[in-house]
Amino acid sequence: MSRERFEELVGEALDEVPEELLALMSNVVILVEDDPPPGEDLLGLYEGHALTDRGWDYSGVLPDRILIYRNPILRICDDDEDVVDEVAVTVVHEIAHHFGIDDERLHELGWG
Repeated sequence: MSRERFEELVGEALDEVPEELLALMSNVVILVEDDPPPGEDLLGLYEGHALTDRGWDYSGVLPDRILIYRNPILRICDDDEDVVDEVAVTVVHEIAHHFGIDDERLHELGWG
């Protein structure tokens, strides 16, 4: 799958996130990268300060980053439909980290 098509799928996954939640997201960008850092086995990554960790002194910082890794997702999927589903799950999973939800809770909720 081309990078352009994969980026479209990430955009479509974002379109499925309720507007109320998107409106609450603050100082965060969502990017597609081909691969995670060497030695990392990741589909996505949230880097930054979760909303729940931001205090009165949170200002003047670079945006948080949500990274969606194309090649690892493509490797675990059998077909385009699987890619669509996995991109959606990964996007929701990383957005949840922005809201301060940890991996344990995400697994409990079925978004692990």
